[in-house]
Amino acid sequence: MRMPFPLAEDPDAAMREVGRKLFAGEVEFLKGVVAMDGLPPDDRIEVCFAGRSNVGKSSLINAVTGRKALARASNTPGRTQEINYFTVGDQRYLVDLPGYGFANAPVQVVAKWQALLKQYLSGRASLRRAFVLVDSRHGIKPVDEEIMTLLDKSAVTFQVVLTKADKIKPSQHDTLLEQVRSRLAKHPAAYPELVLTSSEKGDGIATLRSIIAGIA
Repeated sequence: MRMPFPLAEDPDAAMREVGRKLFAGEVEFLKGVVAMDGLPPDDRIEVCFAGRSNVGKSSLINAVTGRKALARASNTPGRTQEINYFTVGDQRYLVDLPGYGFANAPVQVVAKWQALLKQYLSGRASLRRAFVLVDSRHGIKPVDEEIMTLLDKSAVTFQVVLTKADKIKPSQHDTLLEQVRSRLAKHPAAYPELVLTSSEKGDGIATLRSIIAGIA
């Protein structure tokens, strides 16, 4: 019997090369968007990265793209207040969404972020998949489930990417995966594979690249 939400298998040599080539080409920052009318034309495949503040989203985007400072990693969680668009060649957009769940930001700012996030996730026709980043040290939290529920309602397929896997002991992996799988079971939009990553060690990066390259 196949386990629900298994870890994504390592790509074979051919798919690994496809993923490598995709991000070895031009990857450029396009624009930061603060309102829906600022979004670029939805004329290409689009994937987005979402995650609560301090989940390691910028570090993961930098690792996937092979650029050290493409996405701005900040010591101040929640600093990124825009939807940041990056072009990957001429066929894909990679989108960095504002971090959510940062309690120390002003209430009005948080409300604005949340409204923009909801509008984007429910109204972007070219969005093929959302990668929801979850910190391996903490598992899925209620604030993550809020976004997952929004993705369910918006019929946007999302895939959980576990970050900072190097920060927990191998003996803790089973407990983490059990928690994540049990929470995902009630989300119909959840893609049935997990990706375990470490931006620092490079674990899972080739897998994530090949997944993005294979989305049509």
